[in-house]
Amino acid sequence: MLGRMRILGLILGLFFAACAQESVENELDFREFSQDEKITLQSVNGGEKTLIRTEKGFIVEGEEGKILMFDFFGTFCQPCKDEAFELTKLWQNNAQNFTIIGLDHFEEVSDEVVVKFAKDHNAFYFLSNSKENGRIIAQILRDIAYPSMEQLPFKVVLKNGTYQNLSDFWNKNQRVKFYLGKVPTALIQKDLDAIMEVEDAQK
Repeated sequence: MLGRMRILGLILGLFFAACAQESVENELDFREFSQDEKITLQSVNGGEKTLIRTEKGFIVEGEEGKILMFDFFGTFCQPCKDEAFELTKLWQNNAQNFTIIGLDHFEEVSDEVVVKFAKDHNAFYFLSNSKENGRIIAQILRDIAYPSMEQLPFKVVLKNGTYQNLSDFWNKNQRVKFYLGKVPTALIQKDLDAIMEVEDAQK
């Protein structure tokens, strides 16, 4: 029994080491986005979106006024599976002012695998399986000065190309530029409402 546990521990250790190594390799291969550079992504659920690099972030062409959330996920990730349907409802309930782009990360899988993830877990928002996902994620992490992202899911929220301060679910009363791990969609909705209230007040 002890021997089996040691083997399992070794396998898990190698898995997490591989994730960390991938993060390092992505940094080594990273090519900075230039301002106004465009990149078009296809969704496995159908449709496409074109990202435009702003001075400090990204917007979606044709949806410049919407709040934009990037969700880094993996088809192997249990918390990502658990929250997928809630994210779908969040997007549907706020579709007029809000869009989600899911970026598959830490794996190389076929579009069919991501489609199966979407169908099995009711993830019907925009899901990209592009080879450019890694570059976009590396740029986002650099933008928010996040040293090393090795846990999924991970989310950032932008408005008008600027990263927003968000509620830290794990450290109450703190504000951060990201959601780490599975967080309640009620918390995300509260932050979205606050962002929209600020915009309304500025009009």
